[in-house]
Amino acid sequence: STNDIQQVQMVTAIFLRMLLYAPILGIGGVLKVVNTGAGMGWVIVLAVLVILGIVGVLMAIAMPKFQKMQVLVDKVNLVSREILTGLSVIRAFGREKTEEERFDKANRDLTKTNLFVNRVMTFMMPVMMLIMNAVSVLTIYSGSYAVDSGSMQVGDVMAFIQYAMQIIMSFLMICMISIMLPRAAVAADRVDEILTSRTAIEDPKTPEKLEESRKGEVKFDHVSFRYPGAEEDVLHDISFTAKPGQTTAIIGTGPTGSGKSTMINLIPRFYDVTEGTITLDGKDIRTISQHDLRDELGYVPQKGVLFSGTIESNILYGNPDGSEAEMKEAAEIAQATEFIEEKHKKYESPIAQGGSNVSGGQKQRLSIARAIAKKPKVYIFDDSFSALDYKTDVTLRAALKEKTQDSTVIIVAQRISTILHAEQIIVLDDGKIAGIGTH
Repeated sequence: STNDIQQVQMVTAIFLRMLLYAPILGIGGVLKVVNTGAGMGWVIVLAVLVILGIVGVLMAIAMPKFQKMQVLVDKVNLVSREILTGLSVIRAFGREKTEEERFDKANRDLTKTNLFVNRVMTFMMPVMMLIMNAVSVLTIYSGSYAVDSGSMQVGDVMAFIQYAMQIIMSFLMICMISIMLPRAAVAADRVDEILTSRTAIEDPKTPEKLEESRKGEVKFDHVSFRYPGAEEDVLHDISFTAKPGQTTAIIGTGPTGSGKSTMINLIPRFYDVTEGTITLDGKDIRTISQHDLRDELGYVPQKGVLFSGTIESNILYGNPDGSEAEMKEAAEIAQATEFIEEKHKKYESPIAQGGSNVSGGQKQRLSIARAIAKKPKVYIFDDSFSALDYKTDVTLRAALKEKTQDSTVIIVAQRISTILHAEQIIVLDDGKIAGIGTH
């Protein structure tokens, strides 16, 4: 984003300044030379041809390297970012030296290409100066004969030199821009690629509206799903109904890879089902607009995500018009009151970017409070109790049960204790339902 857009910005700014200016200079110069009628126009034609030839050669040499440059800048950025974000892991495994070498390689590749391009371009200025001075010498040389024979004034020769310089300068400017264009063109292509990419999930042309008396019943009807480009299904023939006022728990036979999170991600339409349908109150979720669908859901991700702001802004994120009482109630149910009250500014306490100034468990409790404050019809907890200690987990679920009496609750869990009291437990084994029932 930074690099490519900067390239395009820079060229656009220079383009706007030079592109109007240079042709005016050039055309004006040509008209004046014709008016002078000194019969020395061939000097300028020759100079312009030589300039175009040299620029053409330089471009042919430097162009492929220019195109490679943006990719190499990317590589350096990628390696730097990986090293900075994975610093503790690198230290823990004693891999500093290897990572240094990896950065050094990416850096050297970029330096080499940069040096090559700049060395090629350094030829440009001296060669242009040589041409300009050669034009002056040629003009004086051929003009001196005309002055000697009395067919031309000395002033005309000087004027001709001035106009010739003006014409050559305008060509120089255009050439300078043409050197910057290839790199900017590569950058613009890459920006355009992102701007024109389509999202995979789209709203229907005429979305259906949910009824006023909606309850929040979620039904999976023979749902199969495979990730785009994958060879086999992650979920296979899943059918169940999550009813309002009940807790539906999803647990896997193994800790990972049984498709629990994938199944949860189909409900807010982060992905669309490959086969079968998911319905909300009897309506296929693909016929409802994404906004209306997600308005009904309170989603707590596996990894608590907070935004920079205050505790209050984070809890009321899904319900910005919520009252203070609603916010405090949500925090209380999520067992977050205890640590919030300890803070100096309570609900006004700042949250750093990415929630880096609160612990994992606190982050999870605030994420749960955020979903509760939204008062949705369907609660989705994607393994959201894993960072909580056993005591907090039990208290939280008891408080939650009371609050969500009329809502549909879907919980993904690793710990059996979290889902003992669920009205319906679904056991997933490698993407298929191994069993449905109570504990």
